[in-house]
Amino acid sequence: QVQLQESGGGPVQAGGSLRLSCVASGIPDSVYCMGWFRQAPGKEREGIAGIDSQGRTGYGDSVKGRFTISQDNGKNGLYLQMNNLKPEDTANYYCAVETRLIGYGCFRSFSVRATWGQGTQVIVSS
Repeated sequence: QVQLQESGGGPVQAGGSLRLSCVASGIPDSVYCMGWFRQAPGKEREGIAGIDSQGRTGYGDSVKGRFTISQDNGKNGLYLQMNNLKPEDTANYYCAVETRLIGYGCFRSFSVRATWGQGTQVIVSS
C-alpha cells in the first residue's frame, strides 16, 4: 500500500523560503511520477512540479524559477524547495505519486490511480 506524508509547511513572510518534504513508502513500481500540487481556498487544485523515475522534472508556470523539486535515491523522499515566496503561494500543498507514468510534464497527467498525501499548509504573509 502506497503511503505519503508531507511536512514542512507553516507561516512565512513574503520573500522567504520553505522546504517541503514528503516521505513515501510502498511504491510498487520502478516507473513512476511524483508531484507536488497545491490548492488554495476557493480555487481548483494546481499541479506545480513533478519528477519521474528517470529524474526528469517539470514545473508549472506560476512557480518556475522559484521552486525546485528533488527526490532521494530510492524514491522514498520527495522535496520541494520554495524560494521567493509570494502571498499567492498560500495554499495546502500535497504530494502525489502515480506509477507507470513518466515524462517531463508527467504531473499534469495524474489520473484516478494516483495516491495522495494528506497535505501541509503554507501561509505567506505580505
